[in-house]
Amino acid sequence: MFLEWSLLTIVSLGALVFLVKMFYFRSITVKEQRTSEMMKLTLKEAEILIRKYQIQLQRALGNVDILSEELNNLRNEVKMLKQRNSKHRIDTDRLQNKIRELEGRIDALI
Repeated sequence: MFLEWSLLTIVSLGALVFLVKMFYFRSITVKEQRTSEMMKLTLKEAEILIRKYQIQLQRALGNVDILSEELNNLRNEVKMLKQRNSKHRIDTDRLQNKIRELEGRIDALI
């Protein structure tokens, strides 16, 4: 009889220990699942933000390309204007020299 009670007590305690372990591991599993779901949501939000910033970056790079083209065009125009200006200065100097020569001839004739 003592053996039966001892066996029944050991089996009951074993079942109780396994029951407690089952609920403990079940709660850990539920917490892990919640954490996993939160991580998935966080990753989805991060992907959305990355896509948003990617689009903004592509737009900005497009704007930079347009501005670079405009800057190159303006540089070319400045070069052309400098060339014209130097040509006009040379022409002006040549004409000033001719005017001085003509003034000298006029003074010589008077």
